[in-house]
Amino acid sequence: MRYPIANKVVLITGATGGIGTATAKALHARGANVVLTGRRREVLDALTLELGGDRTLAMPAEVTDREALDAVVGAAVERFGGLDVVIANAGTVVDPPATIATVDELQFERVIEVDLLGVWHTVRAALPQIIARRGHVLVTASVYAYTNGAVNAAYAISKAGVEQLGRALRAELAPHGATAGVLYPGWTDTPIIKAAFGGNAVATKMLRQAYPRSLRTPISPERVADATVRGIERRSARIIVPGRWIPFSVFRGIVNPLFDRAIEHHPKLRQLMLELEQQAIELREQPVHNADSLTRENGVTVRS
Repeated sequence: MRYPIANKVVLITGATGGIGTATAKALHARGANVVLTGRRREVLDALTLELGGDRTLAMPAEVTDREALDAVVGAAVERFGGLDVVIANAGTVVDPPATIATVDELQFERVIEVDLLGVWHTVRAALPQIIARRGHVLVTASVYAYTNGAVNAAYAISKAGVEQLGRALRAELAPHGATAGVLYPGWTDTPIIKAAFGGNAVATKMLRQAYPRSLRTPISPERVADATVRGIERRSARIIVPGRWIPFSVFRGIVNPLFDRAIEHHPKLRQLMLELEQQAIELREQPVHNADSLTRENGVTVRS
């Protein structure tokens, strides 16, 4: 099952964010040809300049736009002769955090559109090449795929769906000689976790109440990238990083009911949830002079 990454052609969505950028650098350093997509052209250009253009192709694309992803795959085939690996990594989160009862509906749906359907679009666009070249698919889920998603429900729903997509792909690709895997990062030091690490006082307090320090200590994107490259080269079904989250995944059938009950009955967490809801209500009641601007600036934080 060894799958050396040197000379392989790898497509990465969300390549202009922390994990995506670090993974692109790690793969390129191991000799891969990298195809990078993201929403920010200037970041893609800077990353291409850093890596060098010989083994790098960068194209801005929205993962919600299937035609754009088809174009990226086509460009990869034209430039490098094919596509061996796809990493569906682009993601977003509701910002500021909110409960299901108070979250902005458009934000909630946007997260699912990017984090779940965006993965689906990416994978489906790349699958003909992956099957033809007996390659590998890696979808980025999260530890939120199996831990409670309170005040982060859209993200958790999406990541649970991504996990199921990856598991089904693994079984369905086996007859073709191709493989798939799921990446489960814990909290990683990227902008996407800012709310829970000082960006929102209530969310930060909730995290400290719900998880021990050992689980809520962020790791670097480079650590995730290193684990990702090793996992691809082993065609791993699961990449869980940091490893301290592995028991929670293995024993989720036991841990989850206990954790859910603990959150439900924790008096401090209950109070903090009410405070977070009040914040959302007050934010919604603020006068809006430019709705389009508000959506872009305060709507979502996109890792792309």
